[in-house]
Amino acid sequence: MMTSKLSMFTLGLCALFLFPAQSRGSEAADSLVRLQVGGYGEAVFSRNFYSDNIYRYQNPAAYRHDPAHSRMDLPHAVLSLGYDFGHGWKFYSEIEFEHGGTGGSFEQEYEEGGEWEQELEQGGEVALEQFWLEKAFCPQLHLRAGHIIVPVGLTNARHEPLNYFTVYRPEGESRIMPCTWHSTGVSLWGRAGDWRYELQAVAGLNAMNFTRDNWIQGGSNSPYEFTVANKLGLAARIDNYSVKGLRIGLSGYFGNSMHNSFPNDLSGTDANGTPKKYAHLKGQTLVACLDFTWQGPNWRISGSADYGHLGDAAAISQIKKNLTSNNAPTDKSFVGEQAYALGIEAGYNVGAWWRTLNERAQKLWLFGRYDQSDSYVAATGMQGYNQTLRRTVTVGVNYLPVKQIAVKAQYAYTFLHPTLNNEPSISLGIVYQGLFRTGRS
Repeated sequence: MMTSKLSMFTLGLCALFLFPAQSRGSEAADSLVRLQVGGYGEAVFSRNFYSDNIYRYQNPAAYRHDPAHSRMDLPHAVLSLGYDFGHGWKFYSEIEFEHGGTGGSFEQEYEEGGEWEQELEQGGEVALEQFWLEKAFCPQLHLRAGHIIVPVGLTNARHEPLNYFTVYRPEGESRIMPCTWHSTGVSLWGRAGDWRYELQAVAGLNAMNFTRDNWIQGGSNSPYEFTVANKLGLAARIDNYSVKGLRIGLSGYFGNSMHNSFPNDLSGTDANGTPKKYAHLKGQTLVACLDFTWQGPNWRISGSADYGHLGDAAAISQIKKNLTSNNAPTDKSFVGEQAYALGIEAGYNVGAWWRTLNERAQKLWLFGRYDQSDSYVAATGMQGYNQTLRRTVTVGVNYLPVKQIAVKAQYAYTFLHPTLNNEPSISLGIVYQGLFRTGRS
């Protein structure tokens, strides 16, 4: 009894200090109304029926009969927190844990004869994916500043796991662009009628982190305690909702990616005032994307087409290979002048015809998907690589016992160049997406 009274006294004392005497009850309730808490995550098992040897593309015949291999992974686990301060001011944050942890990792370098290197993973393990303040002036105009999502492409704009059927994020876009693409900058966005727009100025990409197998994907990462912003990038997106159930979007990015590294010692002039050898290179990076989503009675279809072009790709490739030291936090592989990705998926909810599932508001989606992408379309005179062109057919099922949870299963078959070995796999995953919006809109 004494312990119970002491606990009640302690709670009362805390409430007295936290809230004014006359309005502490109403302010506490108001604070909870303004608070937004949520998150999403994935756990995955995959069985890959092909070799995992690093030389399987250089000498495919030698590894055609290698055993299959399996992997378990936690691709993403995200916690979000937001708060509505009132008067149009809002705060939002997301912290993302990728692949289940933090710290270093070992990797085999393809460009260095399979040499093992230990690397610290900046963006691939723990990342502050969003951290911004926003002022809403009216529905047509919002100003956002901080660390924001760059909504270029369908996957970046709709990257939560219940927005796509596959166990992993769609292959094409995630191969050639940062995914999820997040950067520090400012954004203007708004919605008027059936149109939504967004304009952004963010830190530019770093050409020294572009690669053969993933094009500009690593360009937004920084191994330092800061993000180099010698160059800025411009991103834009516009969506239309005129047709019921249909959204069509156009998005893009443009910026110079050369001389956006640290230290910036390839531009400027020498002691005699003469421009340095590579000062004229710009590495202009252009990405253009068209995508759509359609939701009908028991149907869901989405698709995207993405194209990218990198200026000075041949010169950048030679700089990366010849002038980058072995222990520098950059990549030494060549980078393509162009890259592209195409993807389309369709799903049908057969649960609507299953009485038990329908009564419980559960869904059972059967889906199919096709992806085609090439992360390295070589510049004139540059070496080509067979393994960068990939075509993947995926079929599977999604079961949603409740609205926020899905159990996913799929079979995928990746077709490579005829001289290489194709790559079939099966994957199982469990995902949740609980973005519980308790805050004011």
